[in-house]
Formats: sequence, structure tokens, C-alpha cells
Amino acid sequence: MQINSTKLLETMAQAVFANAEELTELDSAIGDADHGLNMKRGFQAVLAEKDNILSKPLPEAINAMGYTLVMKIGGASGPLYGTLFMTLGKYMKEHPSTTEFGRSLAVAADAVCSRGKAAIGNKTMVDVLLPVAAHIASGTATIESVRHLAADCAKATVPMKALRGRASFLGERSIGHMDPGARSCEILIDAVCDVLAEKQ
Repeated sequence: MQINSTKLLETMAQAVFANAEELTELDSAIGDADHGLNMKRGFQAVLAEKDNILSKPLPEAINAMGYTLVMKIGGASGPLYGTLFMTLGKYMKEHPSTTEFGRSLAVAADAVCSRGKAAIGNKTMVDVLLPVAAHIASGTATIESVRHLAADCAKATVPMKALRGRASFLGERSIGHMDPGARSCEILIDAVCDVLAEKQ
């Protein structure tokens, strides 16, 4: 599986920019109403560092992207997305097979779980990240099956009660709202799928 680093970085950033308002609206219901703004700020910083990031091999570029996000995204999202990308960059090959990429993503997802002390069913980004990573690692994934799984997992957070993060303070009132972190994770996965689909 070969990924164009420039296309990947730019497509992910543009997806975040296009959906920043939606993420803010989701976060206004059960969080601090800053998730969209923070994600936008983080990926603006990634674009500002684009030349430096893209001068590196893909794994190192992903690691550098994660480091930039840690530094620039506020709240809990910075450490979590930073952990995701830095761990992924550490463990993935430069030209991984789909299954190998899935295994590396699964390691990165586990690192996010440890960092955020979250598990499936807690109404967080890992409700999307863990199932998608496992699906890709299974060797049966297609671009469209990954898209659909990410979307379904994000929607599945709506009836959940938040057990981690700012939303957990709301208790039962967190029920009925999609988790903004799950949605931003879906958006980024969908952007990666767009890049891969262009190569086919």
C-alpha cells in the first residue's frame, strides 16, 4: 500500500477545515464547544510545517504530524491525536500492506486507549478507532467497508452515556449526542479513504 504523503496531509487538513463547524456544534452539546476550533488550529499548524514534515519518509512524517498536533491542539484532543499519529509513525512501515497498516493502527489505537484511559463503549474516539483498526488488520477490509464501519461506529456513540472526558460530567444528559471525538476520527478515516480511492 503506497500513500502519497502530500495528498494525505492536505486531504486530512481540508476535511477537518470543512467539518470544523459541525465538530464545534457537537462539542457544544456535551463538551467545551472547542473541538472544531482546536482541530482546525492543529491542522493549520500541520500545513504550516508541511515542507518540513513532507521532507521525511512517510512513517517519520506521520510521527512529525502527531508531534505538531500535540503542540497545537488544545484540550484532550491534542495528546490523544498526537499519541495516535506518533505511535502509528513509530510502528508502521514505509510501504506497508493493508494488513500491516491495520496492525500498526491497532497498536496506535491501544496507545490512545492507554493515554485516555478509555475503552469501547465509553463514548470517545476509540469507539471508532479500535473497530476500524481491527477491521483493516483482518485483511478483509475494502475502502468502502472501512468508510461504512467508521460512520456506523460514530453514529453508535449517540445513545451511549459518556464515561470519559468532559462529557462524562453530564451523566445521562450526554445520551442522545454523537461524540465529537468519534466524529472527528471518522472524518480523518474518511479522508484517508479518499486518498486511497484516488489511487485505484
